[in-house]
Amino acid sequence: MNRRTLIILLALAILIIAAVVGYAVTRPLAETATVGGAVVSGPSNSSTPVGESAAPGARSGEYVDYSPTAVAAAQGVALLFFHASWCPSCRQIESEILDQGVPDGVTIIKVDYDSHQDLRQEYGVTIQTTFVKVDSSGNEIEKFVPYGGDLSLKLVLDTLT
Repeated sequence: MNRRTLIILLALAILIIAAVVGYAVTRPLAETATVGGAVVSGPSNSSTPVGESAAPGARSGEYVDYSPTAVAAAQGVALLFFHASWCPSCRQIESEILDQGVPDGVTIIKVDYDSHQDLRQEYGVTIQTTFVKVDSSGNEIEKFVPYGGDLSLKLVLDTLT
């Protein structure tokens, strides 16, 4: 292969990589509502299957961003959701959370996979989309990674709650 062909192929590869990165960065994520800096889900309750609306005025679970006090403040079952904005599976599950809500008695705490390496190490998380069920002191009870064909919020809740 001559030098000119090699340079053209290298330039083409760089252009393709730049286009893919540009697309990934500019692609819109699911819309979120924030209250006091925390992401909050829509209504649902534990007696209502995920995906169906709860009765008006029913208490709902929560979907909040991680903070050092989030686990202790969680009502009912606390699930840490190790989420990465660049992860398609994470975005799919987050979209379900925002669209369908979180059942009563469940708090899903969104942990940024990239910036919370300390928590990844503490809970032995090696892949994004990991859910860790914790007690009010933050001790791990159970861990689950929903990958494969049945990637859904319902599967996570059925497994961990």
